[in-house]
Amino acid sequence: MIRKQIGFTLIELVISMVIIGIGVAGILQVMNLTTAHSADPMIQHQAVAIAEAYLEEILTKAYDDPDAETGTCEEGVPLASRSVYDDVNDYACITGVNADFGARNQFGALIPGLGAYTVTITVGAPAAIDGILARQIGVTVTHAVLGAITITGYRTNY
Repeated sequence: MIRKQIGFTLIELVISMVIIGIGVAGILQVMNLTTAHSADPMIQHQAVAIAEAYLEEILTKAYDDPDAETGTCEEGVPLASRSVYDDVNDYACITGVNADFGARNQFGALIPGLGAYTVTITVGAPAAIDGILARQIGVTVTHAVLGAITITGYRTNY
């Protein structure tokens, strides 16, 4: 009686190990790429939240300076603290060398954990929109990993 031999040859084992090794290497590369970029959505979400907070704060301020005593950026006098910002023009100070390095609250205090973000604000000249004067306000939040995110709002003179 002749019996068949059951098993694998050495060549079959080597070929299967090479195929499995290639598959595992591909899966590990995908996992490495995914892990390396897993923080990007959080950074982007934080940047948008910071920009929205600054824009909301600005839009609650007066269109024009209610008292000419505190100074404005247009006069070349940077304001000492955001606590004296009483109109949208005052926020034009937060640009260039006066940019907020690290996200800050409305009192000017640095928010812990958000020091890697830089905030720059632009306030446009008055322009008429359907006969109503408005200023375009742009808030740009920059992060080394993400780049820059800009959101825009309009403050009307109503």
